[in-house]
Amino acid sequence: MRARLDATRVLLRIAFRNLVASRVRTVIIGLIVLVGALIVVVGSSMMESIDQGMRTSIQGSLGGQLQVYSSASEGQLELYGGIRGESLLEPIPDFARVKEVLGKVPNVKMIVPMGIDQALVATGNVFDVTLAKLREDVRQLQASPGDAEVRRGLEARKAHVQRLIALLAEELTQARVLVDPNGRDASLRKAQRADLDHAAVPAFWIEFDRDPLAGLEFLENKVTPLAMDSGFTFIRYVGTDVAAFMKAFELAEVAEGTAIPPGQRGILLGKQYAEEWLKLKNARRLDQIKDKRDRFHARIAKEEELQRWVKDTRSRAREILAQLDPLQAAEAERRLRPALEAPAGEELPALLARLFDLDDANFDRHYQVFYEQLAPMLRLYKISVGDVITIKAPGKTGAFNAVNVKVYGFIQYRGIEKSGIAGTTSVVDLQSFRDLYGYVTSDKAEELAKIRTQMGATQVSREEAEAALFGGEGPGRQVETTRAAAIDERQLLAGVGAKRKAAKAEETRAYTQEEIDHGVALNAAILLHDPGRIRESQAAVQAAADAAGLKLKVIDWEAASGMVGQFVLLLRGILIFAVIIFFGVALVIINNAMVMAALARVKEVGTMRAIGAQRRFVVGMLLVEIITVSVVFGLAGAALGGGVVAVIRATGGIPATSDLLFFLFSGPALLPRIGGTSVVASLVLVLGVAVASALYPAWIAMRVTPVEAMSTED
Repeated sequence: MRARLDATRVLLRIAFRNLVASRVRTVIIGLIVLVGALIVVVGSSMMESIDQGMRTSIQGSLGGQLQVYSSASEGQLELYGGIRGESLLEPIPDFARVKEVLGKVPNVKMIVPMGIDQALVATGNVFDVTLAKLREDVRQLQASPGDAEVRRGLEARKAHVQRLIALLAEELTQARVLVDPNGRDASLRKAQRADLDHAAVPAFWIEFDRDPLAGLEFLENKVTPLAMDSGFTFIRYVGTDVAAFMKAFELAEVAEGTAIPPGQRGILLGKQYAEEWLKLKNARRLDQIKDKRDRFHARIAKEEELQRWVKDTRSRAREILAQLDPLQAAEAERRLRPALEAPAGEELPALLARLFDLDDANFDRHYQVFYEQLAPMLRLYKISVGDVITIKAPGKTGAFNAVNVKVYGFIQYRGIEKSGIAGTTSVVDLQSFRDLYGYVTSDKAEELAKIRTQMGATQVSREEAEAALFGGEGPGRQVETTRAAAIDERQLLAGVGAKRKAAKAEETRAYTQEEIDHGVALNAAILLHDPGRIRESQAAVQAAADAAGLKLKVIDWEAASGMVGQFVLLLRGILIFAVIIFFGVALVIINNAMVMAALARVKEVGTMRAIGAQRRFVVGMLLVEIITVSVVFGLAGAALGGGVVAVIRATGGIPATSDLLFFLFSGPALLPRIGGTSVVASLVLVLGVAVASALYPAWIAMRVTPVEAMSTED
């Protein structure tokens, strides 16, 4: 035992002496090891932080830990959109059964039904909104002919419409420059211009006072369609049990308005979607410029993108003018003149030009003036909290379905508020989703059966359809006789009124939890008590679904994220590839250095062998040298990597310059953390590469005989 200790002591002395004697070689190998450890520590810290950020974003917004959907689906579930899309998912016919079966699986905490789709929403334009208000003013005046205040409001609204007509005429005149005046639609354009000119002359408004309803009909049918701004927008939404959704996903919060009452129909619009697509363009551009200046310290004088946005705000001042009637315009002038230090008498168009003449020196002040003085007078969003909107979407059969829902508020996800990946998705109650999807409830099925009975409708097979429609023999043949009958208008109106009341009652009634659970869903999120046991729970959920014959596919949150998860896999692959390339080169360099060192020490090795050193002693000496260098410089590289990570955190992290990065970082910047895994992985990796690089030189040393070594001149 003592002899072994003495041999080990001698081995270490010789190894350390060789390291000190060959300083250049030691430093070269050490620097390679140091850089390798640095790369592994920093890279693995980055990837761990991105994984954690993505896990937080997905599990806290739409994903949960697991997702289930029908195994019969042609497509693959992608919560945040993708080329395979949710449109190819087959429905889960009865969510209540899924909830009952999977809720009994150990570690399952909650199951939230979902259905993701897109829909068309009518937002209206300035003309639509203003004419609706004008119609209301007309009704009020008819109800109170002598009310002077109502009369003044009506006159202001008429003046507002006249201003809109003048602005529209300017837009159409500018648009004519871009089209062929004698083209195919020239006659149609002339007729449209004639309608617009007719609405602009004083005679039209004199006639309007005599018969306002006829004038409104002309404006709505002939003039409003000429407005160039679209009155429709698309939304991406998730239909769900809203109460369960808000409880399950900890990042979800109502940014403005209130949550949808339990069991009620309604919608929470995605806050980021509202900012991007529903907000007044000038206000949105100002927000974007401020965000760039505050987060990235960008400057208008240097950034081409900011200069383009400033130019855009100047060109869109007309949208603000279109919103204000003469009384509001006068009030806006009164507010803006002192705030902008403008000369007396300067009118609103000039004041708006001054307001949006932005540079780095005046931006913050003008931004404040806009939101404090002008914004309270404007409709900042095309859809506001409290509005009732109509959502239209193609159902499962291809036919368009529509529902009316109240906008209770805007929803955002804490920490990823500025990410459009989750923030553009709105939340709709599950009953409205089922109506849009085309799901036939028991009430609707009963109603359809009554209609068939009243109409005497019969089921006809495909083969007998032609005979039934166009004559011929067959059991399904329909024979109709016509007869004259008077139309009972009162009965028709009563029927229409009854249907409206029934529809209104359907929109406002509260649904029970049983009604919410029993029905179709496209997928469901599963949240676990212990997310660390996700693989075990995934297998258990799949087994339970298979045993109950539910025909479900169970995937984890990363697979459900679709292209977002694939992007992270790509980043991880790039990092691994870079590490492999670096250590491949390092392996060659270290190997060559060790081979040269071994060849240069052949005589020394031979002498050691001649005086009794065994081959394993020589191999051990070389391994001790390389392990010592690897450990010392590896620790130094890991410490340096930790310092780099600390500096990144201290300087505010790596900023998220896009929606995707904001989502992956789960915040405005990536703040990497050093983990024990990163340090251990770096040391193990560099040590493994170093030892591997020393194997060939050790093999060379083992093959040298004492006689060959002693006879060598060099």
